[in-house]
Amino acid sequence: MGRKRRLDDHENLERWLLTYADLITLLLAFFIVMYSMSQVDAKKFGKMSKALSGALRGGEGIIKRGDEIGVASGGVVLQIGRLMSIGEKIEARFRERGDSKHISAEMNERGLVIHIMESALFKQGSAELESLAKEILDIVAEHLKYVPNHVRVEGHTDNVPINTLKYPSNWELSSARATEVVRYLIENHVVGPGRISALGYGEYRPLKQNNSAENRARNRRVDVVILTAEMTAAEPTGEFYNP
Repeated sequence: MGRKRRLDDHENLERWLLTYADLITLLLAFFIVMYSMSQVDAKKFGKMSKALSGALRGGEGIIKRGDEIGVASGGVVLQIGRLMSIGEKIEARFRERGDSKHISAEMNERGLVIHIMESALFKQGSAELESLAKEILDIVAEHLKYVPNHVRVEGHTDNVPINTLKYPSNWELSSARATEVVRYLIENHVVGPGRISALGYGEYRPLKQNNSAENRARNRRVDVVILTAEMTAAEPTGEFYNP
């Protein structure tokens, strides 16, 4: 009887060990999954620590509102609601002028996108700003002046090829147009060069299919994009820039 009891005790001990081993395995799998889902951005963490130290000393700091975090320097990265409000104000201003056909605004995952049609900015095949273009950019710049978010200016064309000495392809034309808008905003308004950039997409980011004259006209545009807090934080800081 004593021998049988010892065998039963040994079997019970093994069952406990099996259950314990299963539990440890499940916990290990759980922590592996949690670790793989988390992405710690060391660069952002370092910036946050630096800014927090500055705030405690009375300098610049990081301010959190809602789910967005941005570097504060005389202002806070605007939230989505405020970006939408800016878009509505810009559209209302152009409706008052009777120029609503030249400009439109929309919100997407990148932020506030202000579409400015080619007809309001340039002659076809040119990257020289027209007089109306400067009036339009002046209005847009009024709303950029106090916005801390990064601003991205994007040039777009239709799919009609261009091949001139100055612009061998639509890449060069779209880039030149975006750069011309950026230059005007920097030189004539309080838009710091460290928070604005220019990109040229040629015909490869159309709003409409290039299957009609009307659609091609819609695709020939410059987009002024006020980036969201998340995308602004991902932009290079220009910390070594010395004007």
